[in-house]
Amino acid sequence: MPTRLVLLSARLLDPVTGTFLPHTALAASEGRITALGDDREIRARADASTTVIDLKGAVVTPGLVDGHLHPVSGAELTHGLDLSGCAGLEAVREALAREVRTLAPGAWLHGWGLDPNVFGDRPARTAPFDTVLEGVPALLLLFDAHSVLASRRALELAGVDGPRTFDQASAEVVCDGDGRPTGLLLEDAACELVERVAPRPTRTERRDRLAAVLRAMAATGLTGGHTMDANGDSLDFFTELDAAGELPLRLRVAPWCQPGTDSDGVRALIEQQGRGGALWRTDGVKLFMDGTIDNGTAWLERPDCHGESTHAFWPDPAVYTRVIGELHRAGVPTATHAIGDAAVRHVLDSVAKAQAGSGRGVRHRIEHIETVPDDTLRRFAELGVVASMQPTHCCDFTRADHTDNWSRRLGEERASHAWRCRDLWEAGATVVLGSDWPIAPYPPLGVMAGARHRRPARDLSLPPHGPEQALSASRALRAMTVNAAFVAGEERQAGRIAVGYRADLSVFAENPLTTDATDLPDLPVLLTVLDGRPTHRASHV
Repeated sequence: MPTRLVLLSARLLDPVTGTFLPHTALAASEGRITALGDDREIRARADASTTVIDLKGAVVTPGLVDGHLHPVSGAELTHGLDLSGCAGLEAVREALAREVRTLAPGAWLHGWGLDPNVFGDRPARTAPFDTVLEGVPALLLLFDAHSVLASRRALELAGVDGPRTFDQASAEVVCDGDGRPTGLLLEDAACELVERVAPRPTRTERRDRLAAVLRAMAATGLTGGHTMDANGDSLDFFTELDAAGELPLRLRVAPWCQPGTDSDGVRALIEQQGRGGALWRTDGVKLFMDGTIDNGTAWLERPDCHGESTHAFWPDPAVYTRVIGELHRAGVPTATHAIGDAAVRHVLDSVAKAQAGSGRGVRHRIEHIETVPDDTLRRFAELGVVASMQPTHCCDFTRADHTDNWSRRLGEERASHAWRCRDLWEAGATVVLGSDWPIAPYPPLGVMAGARHRRPARDLSLPPHGPEQALSASRALRAMTVNAAFVAGEERQAGRIAVGYRADLSVFAENPLTTDATDLPDLPVLLTVLDGRPTHRASHV
């Protein structure tokens, strides 16, 4: 096989030991690392068709993998007015007013990234923006992507004038005491009432936005992602980009199983497993056990301070348990969104019941795990359930003094159990890190940095939230390399720099393990390699 890629003068970092390999160069062909050695012997493998890159001492790690992201929906949701930098109601009003002045008559305003903390201790609603949005159909996505604020005009166009009932138990058109919508729509089923009457981008626009987002992700050092995003024509987009050689990330895709899915629907999800292309495949199923703490739709063992977050996403949680059992027996791994303590406990109970009947041969995982009591920690390792964590949510959306919306809702005891990354790790759980983009930024260096410093990225001088839950630099790197490969069942072909392993590589100007956590997000990404070909290359490399 001809050698396709040669990297010279490199420092090859082993994420397991945290030390450099004795080799200074590698060769790759047919998407695999074919040789490790010194510069002289590896250079000898090159011919006129080989891409040869002298890294001049740069540090090479196994390709970084985001354990939880939504590229297709994210590419669509983040098109519009970015409200994530607004820290108060007046800042939001000013941003909306500027955007309204640019709109044609009748045009819709789309905003995203709105932090519920801008409302202080009052509930999120559109009333503070009514004067700015008078007559303007507007949808403002809250940062959790589980809720939107719809303007009066948007509700009118959608015919939403009162409460509704949904199959999703947490979904709600929030209304005031007189039964009039406040503008807040909780969970997908309610949000879709208005979203379906809003203008949609063309298919070509959506595909082009997705391609641009994926290229941008590769430029941050990402080589892969566990994609909780298989709705609509997502899989068709992946197929097209892959066939055109425009897929710069290796994607492991989990289609959704929602409440109301019947036995035929579950069977279809099982039959769908394995579909894919050269760089993507369907592997697993995504489910939801609850919503979010910030909007009162999580499932908690005790209600939050507003008496909310008291029930599961599935109207009958026993049905979820039966579905998990059916998928487990079919050998299908599952990834369940479970944020509240009751939700996490129910998922663990469901996996335990499935394993009791069919063994432990399937790798299940729980996504988010924002607060859990002590007695839950050890069960992850006992059951082999992977903890998929997004520590930047803790960094950017909560505060060390617990004055934020998330912490206020939970109260001091549970807010002190925020994102227990270290406790889960030390209890023996396999911890995988991700961004949950578009909920939080996708650059993986920022994700690892947040896991280490637990401070808000917008102001690193502020105190950390739960510094005792910080991961070491070595653990943070392993969580986006070795552990990400393990949960995907790929530990013998990915997550390490070794002969026969995939040539998925991330290259940095300096060692990410010795770079200070607060400086890590700015560490230059010099090269990203996927399947033995560069997907990003800095101009001077």
